[in-house]
Amino acid sequence: MKALEAKYEAQKIAFGPFVFQTCIAMKDLGIMAAIRKARGKATLASLSQDTGVSDYGVLVLVEMAVAAEVLTLNEEGQIDLTKIGFYLHSDMMTNVNLRFTNDNCYKGLFNLTDSIKNGKAEGLKEYGPWKTIYEGLSQLSPELRKSWLEFDHYYSDDAFDDALKIIFNNNPNLIFDIGGNTGKWAIASCNNSSDVEVKIVDLPGQVELAKKNIENTTTFKDRISYHPIDILKPETEIPGGADVYWMSQFLDCFSESEIESILLKIKKNAKKESKVFIMETFIDNQDYPAAKFSLVATSLYFTAIANGNSKMYSKSSFEYILKNAGFKVDKEYPLIGDSYHTILECSLV
Repeated sequence: MKALEAKYEAQKIAFGPFVFQTCIAMKDLGIMAAIRKARGKATLASLSQDTGVSDYGVLVLVEMAVAAEVLTLNEEGQIDLTKIGFYLHSDMMTNVNLRFTNDNCYKGLFNLTDSIKNGKAEGLKEYGPWKTIYEGLSQLSPELRKSWLEFDHYYSDDAFDDALKIIFNNNPNLIFDIGGNTGKWAIASCNNSSDVEVKIVDLPGQVELAKKNIENTTTFKDRISYHPIDILKPETEIPGGADVYWMSQFLDCFSESEIESILLKIKKNAKKESKVFIMETFIDNQDYPAAKFSLVATSLYFTAIANGNSKMYSKSSFEYILKNAGFKVDKEYPLIGDSYHTILECSLV
């Protein structure tokens, strides 16, 4: 890269927030949708007329988007989406990431430097007075909770069908869903088998949300039970008796030492023949650069906002932690379905 090219790329970083907010504004104001609908025939005047945005407002947004290669503007004054603009408008992964970043991360990331220096999620104060985001999920505004859950579910829902086949290969009678969130996995498990019972293990606030969701939308209340717990408190225990301990996108919410402590709590009361299944999006086990980039960026959400000490991990890191906690990986199911997930099937040593 030549010096002038490098300087240009550096300016993209320096003004990155301007580009990001330009894209958010164009989406929220309907400008991007109007450009897509016009199929290369949009003009500044037509966009103002179609969206009700002032000529000035359309102009400054379009100029920034053209400079950022999100839009094209030809000599005839016609405006269209570039391929980058198309993905910003139409791609599900991009839009889930965009909304999550805007709603749940943007303000908090301003505190990243202090979060690194102090070893705590200093950006969380932008959203609520909690020690971790997980304590406050049930209290987030509907808008913030919606974008948070859409982000969380996007990176898990596509894996559920294949995950169910893996988990139910040995016909478990009792599954402990640790970090049950909204109860989607518990519901999917009960839909998959008429005999299985599921116990959701999670923070009290999350348990109440899951219980409400399950009782209002299913007939499974007799097969799904609940165990409210702050899993990080030393005095709490994870009960025994489960055939399967299932953790989907849960352990990445904790530091390495905390992950080990959770595994040790499982080990303490688990049956010798119990299986532990861990589903994660490992940064060293992805097919596409966009996936790895998104995961590495998400680590900074944990640093500045979620809890201050966790991240998206590599598979090798998890294998090391599992070994220290007295577990072995029996099978690995990499990149199941059309998703970014790997499942590790583990048992006691």
